[in-house]
Amino acid sequence: VVLRPGSGSRQQDPLGGADGLALASDPAGTLNFLAMVENLQGDSGRGYYLEMLIGTPPQALNILVDTGSSNFAVAGVPDPDVTSYFNTKLSSTYKSQGIDVTVKYSQGSWTGVLGTDVITIPKGIYGSYTINIATILESENFFLPGVKWHGILGLAYDALAKPSSSVETFFDSLVRQAKIPNIFSLQMCGAGLPVSGSGTNGGSLVLGGIEPSLYKGDIWYTPIKEEWYYQVEILKLEVGGQNLELDCREYNADKAIVDSGTTLLRLPQKVFSAVVQAIARTSLIQEFSSGFWTGSQLACWDKTERPWSLFPKLSIYLRDENSSRSFRISILPQLYIQPILGIGENLQCYRFGISSSTNALVIGATVMEGFYVIFDRAQRRVGFAVSPCAEVDGSPVSEIEGPFTTADVASNCVSSVSFHEPVLWIASYALMSLCGIILLVLIILLLIPPRCQHRYTDNDVVNDESSLVRHRWK
Repeated sequence: VVLRPGSGSRQQDPLGGADGLALASDPAGTLNFLAMVENLQGDSGRGYYLEMLIGTPPQALNILVDTGSSNFAVAGVPDPDVTSYFNTKLSSTYKSQGIDVTVKYSQGSWTGVLGTDVITIPKGIYGSYTINIATILESENFFLPGVKWHGILGLAYDALAKPSSSVETFFDSLVRQAKIPNIFSLQMCGAGLPVSGSGTNGGSLVLGGIEPSLYKGDIWYTPIKEEWYYQVEILKLEVGGQNLELDCREYNADKAIVDSGTTLLRLPQKVFSAVVQAIARTSLIQEFSSGFWTGSQLACWDKTERPWSLFPKLSIYLRDENSSRSFRISILPQLYIQPILGIGENLQCYRFGISSSTNALVIGATVMEGFYVIFDRAQRRVGFAVSPCAEVDGSPVSEIEGPFTTADVASNCVSSVSFHEPVLWIASYALMSLCGIILLVLIILLLIPPRCQHRYTDNDVVNDESSLVRHRWK
Protein backbone atom coordinates (compact mmCIF):
# COMPACT_ATOMS: atom_id res chain seq x y z
CA VAL A 1 0.00 0.00 0.00
CA VAL A 2 1.36 3.40 -0.98
CA LEU A 3 -0.12 6.44 0.76
CA ARG A 4 -0.26 9.72 -1.10
CA PRO A 5 -1.54 13.17 -0.12
CA GLY A 6 -5.21 13.52 -0.89
CA SER A 7 -7.81 16.19 -0.68
CA GLY A 8 -11.18 16.21 1.03
CA SER A 9 -14.42 16.17 -0.92
CA ARG A 10 -17.80 17.74 -0.58
CA GLN A 11 -19.22 17.10 0.59
CA GLN A 12 -41.57 -4.06 3.86
CA ASP A 13 -43.12 -4.89 3.07
CA PRO A 14 -41.29 -7.13 0.59
CA LEU A 15 -44.08 -6.48 -1.92
CA GLY A 16 -43.44 -2.75 -1.86
CA GLY A 17 -42.78 -2.79 -5.59
CA ALA A 18 -46.40 -3.56 -6.26
CA ASP A 19 -47.42 -0.56 -4.16
CA GLY A 20 -45.08 1.58 -6.22
CA LEU A 21 -46.64 0.46 -9.50
CA ALA A 22 -50.07 1.36 -8.19
CA LEU A 23 -48.81 4.82 -7.30
CA ALA A 24 -47.57 5.23 -10.83
CA SER A 25 -51.09 5.79 -12.17
CA ASP A 26 -51.18 9.07 -14.05
CA PRO A 27 -54.56 10.76 -14.46
CA ALA A 28 -53.02 13.77 -16.20
CA GLY A 29 -51.17 11.71 -18.80
CA THR A 30 -47.94 13.58 -18.11
CA LEU A 31 -45.81 10.63 -16.99
CA ASN A 32 -43.61 8.29 -18.97
CA PHE A 33 -41.17 6.71 -16.55
CA LEU A 34 -39.07 5.08 -19.28
CA ALA A 35 -38.41 8.55 -20.69
CA MET A 36 -36.85 9.46 -17.34
CA VAL A 37 -34.40 6.54 -17.28
CA GLU A 38 -30.81 7.80 -17.52
CA ASN A 39 -31.85 11.45 -17.36
CA LEU A 40 -29.02 12.18 -14.89
CA GLN A 41 -25.30 12.58 -15.40
CA GLY A 42 -22.48 13.15 -12.95
CA ASP A 43 -20.43 11.30 -10.38
CA SER A 44 -20.42 10.83 -6.62
CA GLY A 45 -17.54 13.26 -6.17
CA ARG A 46 -19.29 16.25 -7.73
CA GLY A 47 -22.95 15.31 -7.77
CA TYR A 48 -25.59 14.10 -10.22
CA TYR A 49 -27.46 16.63 -12.32
CA LEU A 50 -30.57 16.92 -14.49
CA GLU A 51 -30.95 19.03 -17.63
CA MET A 52 -33.70 21.63 -17.32
CA LEU A 53 -35.08 24.34 -19.60
CA ILE A 54 -35.85 27.59 -17.79
CA GLY A 55 -37.64 30.72 -19.01
CA THR A 56 -39.01 31.98 -22.34
CA PRO A 57 -37.28 31.36 -24.69
CA PRO A 58 -35.84 28.38 -22.78
CA GLN A 59 -32.32 28.45 -21.40
CA ALA A 60 -30.76 24.99 -20.87
CA LEU A 61 -29.02 24.44 -17.52
CA ASN A 62 -27.77 21.42 -15.57
CA ILE A 63 -29.26 21.24 -12.09
CA LEU A 64 -27.77 19.27 -9.18
CA VAL A 65 -30.25 16.84 -7.56
CA ASP A 66 -30.19 17.31 -3.78
CA THR A 67 -32.55 15.54 -1.37
CA GLY A 68 -30.93 17.36 1.57
CA SER A 69 -32.20 20.89 0.87
CA SER A 70 -35.40 22.53 -0.36
CA ASN A 71 -34.62 25.54 -2.56
CA PHE A 72 -34.45 25.54 -6.35
CA ALA A 73 -31.66 27.91 -7.27
CA VAL A 74 -29.61 28.66 -10.39
CA ALA A 75 -26.60 30.81 -11.16
CA GLY A 76 -27.98 34.26 -12.03
CA VAL A 77 -24.72 35.99 -12.98
CA PRO A 78 -21.46 34.84 -14.59
CA ASP A 79 -19.16 32.87 -12.28
CA PRO A 80 -15.62 31.61 -13.05
CA ASP A 81 -16.63 28.05 -12.08
CA VAL A 82 -19.91 28.02 -14.01
CA THR A 83 -20.14 27.50 -17.76
CA SER A 84 -23.73 28.78 -18.07
CA TYR A 85 -26.14 30.88 -16.04
CA PHE A 86 -29.79 31.92 -16.15
CA ASN A 87 -30.10 35.41 -17.60
CA THR A 88 -33.41 36.70 -16.25
CA LYS A 89 -33.35 39.66 -18.64
CA LEU A 90 -33.67 37.30 -21.59
CA SER A 91 -36.81 35.57 -20.24
CA SER A 92 -40.16 37.21 -20.93
CA THR A 93 -41.87 35.05 -18.30
CA TYR A 94 -39.50 35.73 -15.39
CA LYS A 95 -41.01 37.64 -12.46
CA SER A 96 -38.89 38.83 -9.55
CA GLN A 97 -40.43 38.66 -6.08
CA GLY A 98 -37.80 41.05 -4.74
CA ILE A 99 -37.09 38.80 -1.76
CA ASP A 100 -33.47 38.18 -0.77
CA VAL A 101 -32.55 34.65 0.21
CA THR A 102 -29.41 33.05 1.64
CA VAL A 103 -28.81 29.32 1.93
CA LYS A 104 -25.90 27.67 3.74
CA TYR A 105 -24.88 24.06 3.22
CA SER A 106 -22.43 21.83 5.07
CA GLN A 107 -19.96 23.21 2.55
CA GLY A 108 -20.62 26.42 0.67
CA SER A 109 -23.34 29.05 0.63
CA TRP A 110 -25.08 31.42 -1.74
CA THR A 111 -27.17 34.58 -1.70
CA GLY A 112 -29.74 35.48 -4.32
CA VAL A 113 -33.20 36.80 -5.12
CA LEU A 114 -36.46 34.87 -5.31
CA GLY A 115 -38.53 34.94 -8.48
CA THR A 116 -40.75 32.72 -10.61
CA ASP A 117 -40.49 31.38 -14.13
CA VAL A 118 -41.59 28.46 -16.27
CA ILE A 119 -39.54 25.27 -16.51
CA THR A 120 -39.66 22.15 -18.63
CA ILE A 121 -37.68 18.93 -18.14
CA PRO A 122 -36.69 17.33 -21.48
CA LYS A 123 -36.33 13.88 -19.89
CA GLY A 124 -38.98 14.33 -17.22
CA ILE A 125 -42.70 14.96 -17.05
CA TYR A 126 -44.47 16.57 -19.99
CA GLY A 127 -45.50 20.21 -19.92
CA SER A 128 -44.29 23.53 -18.56
CA TYR A 129 -44.75 24.57 -14.94
CA THR A 130 -44.32 27.80 -13.01
CA ILE A 131 -41.78 27.35 -10.24
CA ASN A 132 -40.13 29.43 -7.51
CA ILE A 133 -36.55 30.08 -8.59
CA ALA A 134 -33.77 31.76 -6.66
CA THR A 135 -31.17 33.39 -8.89
CA ILE A 136 -27.75 33.14 -7.25
CA LEU A 137 -25.95 36.50 -7.29
CA GLU A 138 -23.12 35.72 -4.86
CA SER A 139 -21.70 32.43 -3.62
CA GLU A 140 -18.84 31.04 -1.59
CA ASN A 141 -17.45 27.52 -2.09
CA PHE A 142 -20.70 26.50 -3.75
CA PHE A 143 -19.77 26.30 -7.43
CA LEU A 144 -16.46 24.45 -7.57
CA PRO A 145 -13.89 24.06 -10.37
CA GLY A 146 -14.81 21.32 -12.79
CA VAL A 147 -18.48 20.95 -11.85
CA LYS A 148 -20.82 20.67 -14.80
CA TRP A 149 -23.97 21.86 -13.06
CA HIS A 150 -25.28 25.41 -12.83
CA GLY A 151 -27.86 25.22 -10.05
CA ILE A 152 -29.38 23.05 -7.36
CA LEU A 153 -32.73 21.27 -7.12
CA GLY A 154 -33.69 20.90 -3.46
CA LEU A 155 -36.12 17.99 -3.11
CA ALA A 156 -36.59 17.95 0.68
CA TYR A 157 -39.64 19.34 2.52
CA ASP A 158 -40.77 22.96 2.73
CA ALA A 159 -39.69 23.11 6.40
CA LEU A 160 -36.14 23.64 5.09
CA ALA A 161 -37.05 26.20 2.42
CA LYS A 162 -35.47 29.64 2.74
CA PRO A 163 -36.25 32.33 3.69
CA SER A 164 -39.32 30.54 5.10
CA SER A 165 -41.44 27.43 4.68
CA SER A 166 -44.03 29.52 2.84
CA VAL A 167 -41.84 29.26 -0.30
CA GLU A 168 -43.42 26.40 -2.25
CA THR A 169 -40.78 23.85 -3.18
CA PHE A 170 -40.09 22.64 -6.71
CA PHE A 171 -41.57 19.19 -6.18
CA ASP A 172 -44.63 20.48 -4.32
CA SER A 173 -45.28 22.76 -7.30
CA LEU A 174 -45.03 19.82 -9.70
CA VAL A 175 -47.38 17.67 -7.62
CA ARG A 176 -49.92 20.50 -7.47
CA GLN A 177 -49.75 21.66 -11.11
CA ALA A 178 -49.08 18.39 -12.94
CA LYS A 179 -51.27 16.37 -10.57
CA ILE A 180 -48.63 13.65 -10.27
CA PRO A 181 -48.39 11.28 -7.26
CA ASN A 182 -46.37 12.69 -4.36
CA ILE A 183 -43.42 10.35 -4.83
CA PHE A 184 -40.11 10.38 -6.67
CA SER A 185 -37.27 7.89 -6.93
CA LEU A 186 -33.56 8.14 -7.57
CA GLN A 187 -30.84 5.91 -8.99
CA MET A 188 -27.19 6.99 -9.20
CA CYS A 189 -24.88 4.74 -11.22
CA GLY A 190 -21.33 5.43 -10.10
CA ALA A 191 -20.37 2.22 -8.30
CA GLY A 192 -16.68 1.42 -8.73
CA LEU A 193 -16.09 4.36 -11.08
CA PRO A 194 -13.73 7.29 -10.37
CA VAL A 195 -15.42 9.73 -8.02
CA SER A 196 -14.28 12.75 -10.01
CA GLY A 197 -14.03 11.27 -13.45
CA SER A 198 -15.66 12.28 -16.71
CA GLY A 199 -18.83 13.33 -14.92
CA THR A 200 -20.92 11.30 -17.35
CA ASN A 201 -21.97 8.38 -15.15
CA GLY A 202 -25.63 7.62 -15.66
CA GLY A 203 -28.51 7.97 -13.26
CA SER A 204 -32.27 8.41 -13.13
CA LEU A 205 -34.64 10.78 -11.35
CA VAL A 206 -38.18 9.45 -11.73
CA LEU A 207 -40.76 12.10 -10.88
CA GLY A 208 -44.18 10.81 -9.81
CA GLY A 209 -43.52 7.13 -9.24
CA ILE A 210 -41.33 4.03 -9.52
CA GLU A 211 -39.76 2.53 -12.65
CA PRO A 212 -39.52 -1.31 -12.35
CA SER A 213 -36.46 -1.61 -14.61
CA LEU A 214 -34.37 0.39 -12.12
CA TYR A 215 -34.37 -2.18 -9.32
CA LYS A 216 -34.06 -5.89 -8.58
CA GLY A 217 -35.90 -7.90 -5.92
CA ASP A 218 -38.12 -6.30 -3.32
CA ILE A 219 -38.44 -2.73 -2.10
CA TRP A 220 -38.03 -2.38 1.65
CA TYR A 221 -39.50 0.71 3.31
CA THR A 222 -38.53 2.60 6.44
CA PRO A 223 -40.76 5.36 7.89
CA ILE A 224 -39.85 9.03 7.55
CA LYS A 225 -39.53 10.12 11.17
CA GLU A 226 -40.01 13.81 10.48
CA GLU A 227 -40.75 15.79 7.33
CA TRP A 228 -37.92 18.29 6.96
CA TYR A 229 -34.91 16.33 5.76
CA TYR A 230 -35.73 12.74 4.84
CA GLN A 231 -35.08 11.66 8.41
CA VAL A 232 -35.04 7.91 9.09
CA GLU A 233 -34.31 5.70 12.10
CA ILE A 234 -31.14 3.63 12.14
CA LEU A 235 -31.05 0.76 14.61
CA LYS A 236 -27.49 -0.56 14.35
CA LEU A 237 -24.39 -0.88 12.20
CA GLU A 238 -22.33 -3.95 11.44
CA VAL A 239 -18.81 -4.19 10.03
CA GLY A 240 -17.92 -7.55 8.54
CA GLY A 241 -21.04 -9.01 10.15
CA GLN A 242 -20.04 -7.83 13.63
CA ASN A 243 -22.37 -5.48 15.52
CA LEU A 244 -20.69 -2.27 16.71
CA GLU A 245 -22.65 -2.66 19.98
CA LEU A 246 -23.36 1.06 20.35
CA ASP A 247 -26.50 2.55 21.89
CA CYS A 248 -28.85 2.94 18.92
CA ARG A 249 -29.36 6.62 19.78
CA GLU A 250 -25.72 7.23 18.82
CA TYR A 251 -26.60 6.44 15.20
CA ASN A 252 -29.36 9.04 15.16
CA ALA A 253 -27.49 11.90 16.89
CA ASP A 254 -28.90 14.32 16.25
CA LYS A 255 -30.58 13.01 13.13
CA ALA A 256 -30.11 10.38 10.41
CA ILE A 257 -31.00 11.49 6.89
CA VAL A 258 -30.89 10.34 3.26
CA ASP A 259 -29.15 13.03 1.23
CA SER A 260 -28.12 12.73 -2.43
CA GLY A 261 -26.30 16.07 -2.19
CA THR A 262 -23.74 14.68 0.26
CA THR A 263 -20.82 12.85 -1.30
CA LEU A 264 -19.84 10.48 1.51
CA LEU A 265 -21.40 8.31 4.17
CA ARG A 266 -21.09 10.67 7.14
CA LEU A 267 -21.20 9.28 10.67
CA PRO A 268 -21.38 10.93 14.11
CA GLN A 269 -17.89 11.07 15.60
CA LYS A 270 -18.40 8.23 18.08
CA VAL A 271 -19.88 5.99 15.38
CA PHE A 272 -17.17 6.97 12.88
CA SER A 273 -14.40 6.05 15.32
CA ALA A 274 -16.04 2.68 16.01
CA VAL A 275 -16.45 1.95 12.29
CA VAL A 276 -12.83 2.86 11.50
CA GLN A 277 -11.56 0.67 14.34
CA ALA A 278 -13.74 -2.23 13.19
CA ILE A 279 -12.68 -1.88 9.53
CA ALA A 280 -9.00 -1.65 10.50
CA ARG A 281 -9.38 -4.66 12.80
CA THR A 282 -11.14 -6.86 10.23
CA SER A 283 -9.26 -5.74 7.12
CA LEU A 284 -6.29 -7.73 5.89
CA ILE A 285 -4.01 -4.70 6.17
CA GLN A 286 -2.09 -4.81 9.44
CA GLU A 287 -0.72 -1.27 9.39
CA PHE A 288 -2.59 1.59 7.80
CA SER A 289 -2.01 5.33 8.07
CA SER A 290 -4.60 7.33 10.00
CA GLY A 291 -4.47 9.91 7.19
CA PHE A 292 -6.42 7.56 4.94
CA TRP A 293 -9.30 7.28 7.40
CA THR A 294 -9.47 11.07 7.92
CA GLY A 295 -9.38 11.85 4.20
CA SER A 296 -6.00 13.60 4.17
CA GLN A 297 -4.28 10.76 2.30
CA LEU A 298 -5.08 8.41 -0.53
CA ALA A 299 -4.16 4.73 -0.58
CA CYS A 300 -2.53 3.52 -3.80
CA TRP A 301 -2.07 0.04 -5.21
CA ASP A 302 -0.58 -1.26 -8.44
CA LYS A 303 -3.16 -0.95 -11.21
CA THR A 304 -3.26 -4.73 -11.58
CA GLU A 305 -4.47 -5.14 -7.98
CA ARG A 306 -8.01 -4.97 -6.66
CA PRO A 307 -7.81 -3.80 -3.03
CA TRP A 308 -11.50 -4.33 -2.28
CA SER A 309 -10.95 -7.93 -1.19
CA LEU A 310 -8.95 -6.56 1.75
CA PHE A 311 -11.92 -4.77 3.35
CA PRO A 312 -15.18 -5.90 5.03
CA LYS A 313 -18.83 -5.33 4.19
CA LEU A 314 -20.70 -2.52 5.98
CA SER A 315 -24.37 -2.97 6.96
CA ILE A 316 -26.93 -0.40 8.14
CA TYR A 317 -30.10 -1.63 9.86
CA LEU A 318 -33.25 0.48 9.33
CA ARG A 319 -36.58 0.12 11.13
CA ASP A 320 -39.25 -1.43 8.94
CA GLU A 321 -42.76 0.00 8.59
CA ASN A 322 -43.72 -2.78 10.97
CA SER A 323 -41.81 -1.39 13.96
CA SER A 324 -41.10 -4.84 15.39
CA ARG A 325 -39.02 -5.65 12.30
CA SER A 326 -35.95 -4.23 10.62
CA PHE A 327 -34.03 -4.74 7.41
CA ARG A 328 -30.43 -4.08 6.50
CA ILE A 329 -28.82 -2.40 3.53
CA SER A 330 -25.23 -3.48 2.95
CA ILE A 331 -22.46 -1.99 0.86
CA LEU A 332 -19.35 -3.86 -0.21
CA PRO A 333 -15.97 -2.08 -0.12
CA GLN A 334 -16.28 -1.31 -3.85
CA LEU A 335 -18.63 1.49 -2.75
CA TYR A 336 -16.65 2.95 0.17
CA ILE A 337 -13.08 2.40 -1.08
CA GLN A 338 -13.37 4.76 -4.02
CA PRO A 339 -11.00 5.13 -7.00
CA ILE A 340 -9.59 8.54 -7.88
CA LEU A 341 -8.50 9.47 -11.41
CA GLY A 342 -5.18 10.73 -12.66
CA ILE A 343 -2.52 9.82 -10.09
CA GLY A 344 0.56 8.05 -11.42
CA GLU A 345 1.04 5.75 -14.39
CA ASN A 346 1.29 2.42 -12.60
CA LEU A 347 -0.70 3.20 -9.46
CA GLN A 348 -4.44 3.40 -8.89
CA CYS A 349 -5.30 5.48 -5.84
CA TYR A 350 -8.38 5.30 -3.65
CA ARG A 351 -10.04 7.45 -1.01
CA PHE A 352 -12.10 6.45 2.02
CA GLY A 353 -15.77 7.12 1.27
CA ILE A 354 -16.77 7.60 4.92
CA SER A 355 -16.19 10.67 7.10
CA SER A 356 -17.11 12.02 10.52
CA SER A 357 -19.94 14.46 11.13
CA THR A 358 -20.75 16.82 13.98
CA ASN A 359 -24.54 16.86 13.66
CA ALA A 360 -25.94 13.92 11.69
CA LEU A 361 -25.57 10.50 10.19
CA VAL A 362 -25.91 11.14 6.46
CA ILE A 363 -26.61 8.36 3.98
CA GLY A 364 -24.97 10.10 1.02
CA ALA A 365 -23.86 9.05 -2.46
CA THR A 366 -21.37 6.49 -1.10
CA VAL A 367 -24.34 4.35 -0.01
CA MET A 368 -27.03 5.58 -2.41
CA GLU A 369 -25.04 4.45 -5.45
CA GLY A 370 -25.80 0.90 -4.35
CA PHE A 371 -29.57 1.29 -4.39
CA TYR A 372 -32.69 2.54 -6.10
CA VAL A 373 -34.09 4.89 -3.46
CA ILE A 374 -37.81 5.74 -3.34
CA PHE A 375 -38.92 8.93 -1.59
CA ASP A 376 -42.57 8.08 -1.00
CA ARG A 377 -43.84 11.32 0.48
CA ALA A 378 -47.47 10.26 0.07
CA GLN A 379 -47.01 7.38 2.52
CA ARG A 380 -44.24 9.06 4.52
CA ARG A 381 -41.58 6.45 3.91
CA VAL A 382 -38.25 5.91 2.14
CA GLY A 383 -37.76 2.72 0.16
CA PHE A 384 -34.57 0.89 -0.79
CA ALA A 385 -34.09 -1.74 -3.48
CA VAL A 386 -30.95 -3.19 -5.04
CA SER A 387 -29.88 -1.22 -8.12
CA PRO A 388 -28.91 -3.23 -11.24
CA CYS A 389 -26.18 -0.67 -12.00
CA ALA A 390 -24.51 -1.28 -8.62
CA GLU A 391 -22.07 -3.82 -10.02
CA VAL A 392 -18.29 -3.86 -10.33
CA ASP A 393 -16.63 -6.37 -12.65
CA GLY A 394 -20.00 -8.04 -13.11
CA SER A 395 -20.66 -8.65 -9.41
CA PRO A 396 -23.24 -6.85 -7.21
CA VAL A 397 -21.76 -4.52 -4.60
CA SER A 398 -24.93 -3.92 -2.57
CA GLU A 399 -27.42 -6.13 -0.74
CA ILE A 400 -30.73 -5.88 1.09
CA GLU A 401 -31.81 -8.53 3.58
CA GLY A 402 -34.63 -8.94 6.07
CA PRO A 403 -36.79 -9.04 7.99
CA PHE A 404 -35.02 -9.14 11.35
CA THR A 405 -36.50 -8.72 14.80
CA THR A 406 -36.02 -5.47 16.70
CA ALA A 407 -36.30 -7.13 20.10
CA ASP A 408 -32.63 -6.39 20.77
CA VAL A 409 -32.91 -2.61 20.25
CA ALA A 410 -34.83 0.19 21.92
CA SER A 411 -38.40 0.89 20.85
CA ASN A 412 -37.32 4.39 19.80
CA CYS A 413 -33.77 5.27 18.76
CA VAL A 414 -34.60 8.86 17.83
CA SER A 415 -34.63 11.65 20.39
CA SER A 416 -38.18 12.73 21.14
CA VAL A 417 -37.07 16.37 21.07
CA SER A 418 -36.11 17.38 17.55
CA PHE A 419 -35.02 20.96 16.95
CA HIS A 420 -35.38 22.23 13.44
CA GLU A 421 -32.86 24.77 12.23
CA PRO A 422 -35.38 27.68 12.39
CA VAL A 423 -36.18 26.79 16.01
CA LEU A 424 -32.50 26.75 16.84
CA TRP A 425 -32.07 30.19 15.32
CA ILE A 426 -35.04 31.54 17.31
CA ALA A 427 -33.69 30.01 20.51
CA SER A 428 -30.26 31.51 19.80
CA TYR A 429 -31.67 34.98 19.18
CA ALA A 430 -33.87 34.71 22.29
CA LEU A 431 -30.91 33.73 24.44
CA MET A 432 -28.79 36.56 23.05
CA SER A 433 -31.60 39.04 23.62
CA LEU A 434 -32.06 37.89 27.20
CA CYS A 435 -28.33 38.18 27.88
CA GLY A 436 -28.36 41.67 26.35
CA ILE A 437 -31.23 42.78 28.59
CA ILE A 438 -29.55 41.43 31.69
CA LEU A 439 -26.27 43.14 30.74
CA LEU A 440 -28.09 46.43 30.11
CA VAL A 441 -29.82 46.25 33.51
CA LEU A 442 -26.49 45.59 35.22
CA ILE A 443 -24.87 48.56 33.48
CA ILE A 444 -27.73 50.87 34.48
CA LEU A 445 -27.52 49.68 38.09
CA LEU A 446 -23.80 50.35 38.12
CA LEU A 447 -24.26 53.87 36.73
CA ILE A 448 -27.03 54.91 39.12
CA PRO A 449 -25.57 56.76 42.15
CA PRO A 450 -26.18 54.87 45.41
CA ARG A 451 -28.27 57.71 46.85
CA CYS A 452 -30.73 57.40 43.98
CA GLN A 453 -31.22 53.71 44.29
CA HIS A 454 -34.65 52.65 45.43
CA ARG A 455 -35.39 49.99 47.99
CA TYR A 456 -37.69 47.58 46.15
CA THR A 457 -41.00 46.43 47.55
CA ASP A 458 -42.95 43.38 46.47
CA ASN A 459 -44.95 45.54 44.06
CA ASP A 460 -41.80 46.57 42.17
CA VAL A 461 -40.54 43.08 41.26
CA VAL A 462 -40.27 42.61 37.49
CA ASN A 463 -42.34 39.67 36.31
CA ASP A 464 -40.26 37.60 33.84
CA GLU A 465 -43.28 36.29 31.98
CA SER A 466 -44.80 39.72 31.42
CA SER A 467 -41.64 41.66 30.64
CA LEU A 468 -38.50 39.75 29.75
CA VAL A 469 -40.23 37.18 27.59
CA ARG A 470 -41.98 39.88 25.60
CA HIS A 471 -38.68 41.62 24.86
CA ARG A 472 -36.87 38.35 24.26
CA TRP A 473 -39.14 37.41 21.35
CA LYS A 474 -39.21 40.79 19.61
